[in-house]
Amino acid sequence: MSEDITPFRIDIPQEQLDDLRDRLARTRWPVALPGDDWDTGVPTAWLREMVDYWRTGYDWRAAEARLNEFPQFTTTIDGQRIHFMHVRSPEPDAFPLVLTHGWPGSVVEFLDLIGPLTNPRAHGGDPADAFHVVIPSLPGFGFSGPTTDAGWDTDRIARAWAELMRRLGYQRYGAQGGDIGAAVSPQLGRVAPDRVAGVHVNGGPGPLPPLPLTDDDLASLSDLERDRIRRIEAFMQEEFGYIAIQSTRPQTLAYGLTDSPAGQFAWAMDKFREWTHPREVLPDKIIDRDRLLTNATIYWMTGTAGSSAYVGYAQESAWGATRPNSGVPTAAVVFAHDVGIRRYAERENTITRWVDVDRGGHFAALEEPETLTADIRAFFRNLR
Repeated sequence: MSEDITPFRIDIPQEQLDDLRDRLARTRWPVALPGDDWDTGVPTAWLREMVDYWRTGYDWRAAEARLNEFPQFTTTIDGQRIHFMHVRSPEPDAFPLVLTHGWPGSVVEFLDLIGPLTNPRAHGGDPADAFHVVIPSLPGFGFSGPTTDAGWDTDRIARAWAELMRRLGYQRYGAQGGDIGAAVSPQLGRVAPDRVAGVHVNGGPGPLPPLPLTDDDLASLSDLERDRIRRIEAFMQEEFGYIAIQSTRPQTLAYGLTDSPAGQFAWAMDKFREWTHPREVLPDKIIDRDRLLTNATIYWMTGTAGSSAYVGYAQESAWGATRPNSGVPTAAVVFAHDVGIRRYAERENTITRWVDVDRGGHFAALEEPETLTADIRAFFRNLR
């Protein structure tokens, strides 16, 4: 199999952009349910305003140019095309770092981290903290999609990342990620423990606690940990439906998401609202709306709403399996929305740094890029 790495540049044909605007203009809107609030899903009034801006105000060409500022490539690994950004630092002693996004995100999540990580000297940091960054699109996501076959669980993705880093000539490197990336990054440490110097995740590396907890277990937790248990339980009761659908009927779901850009955007924005912090603030007031729409446009133009859902959550047994401890030093920064609990994470990971933050949400690179960057730098400082 070829190990060729091919330069890649995003260049969406104008007719596809025209088609998107036409579809947005012809959206068949549902009647708003009573109250038209977030309790029943994405409100129609809010979504209409966002879709109108997507159609008439949002500038994809500006976003495309921004993305193309960074060197991008594709290569085929294990039969799957893998798209990735590869931005080398100007600092000669920079340390390689592979960053992995989650669902319903993309490489767009990391745009505000690339400059500070690769060139801290130009961003008020210490040049000794510089990284060469590699940012792959997950298989089935964006320009790495759709998938060509089944079985892209965390282990297979981690092995693909190890191969990618080998092809790039990196013998020793770090791994960072959130959401799916917070599962892939520790697994990369397990499949390549001799090469991964450290694993950093936002949100916690798992596993989740075995619910329900006994009264004695609950009594042993801190107030912060008990609040996280309460929110995990609420998630299982109130939000788990999307995982049930994506993990059992991703193809059925894909028809609507691939045919309606408004429907695709609503499906993702439900999670951007639920998982950003604070929930009382609209997601486009926490994350720049152009960034949200760039993320959505990538999914739309690549037709990967279905394959990303399948890869993200269709591997139920693999995602829930007990993992051995790799022994690789592992750090977690847990923002206010997230629910990682150290004592449970330590069952499968060698936790050497754990930071709880009283602000920010699940999309740390988009919501709190400066805090996330600082924590990545601090963790890897002694592991280079």
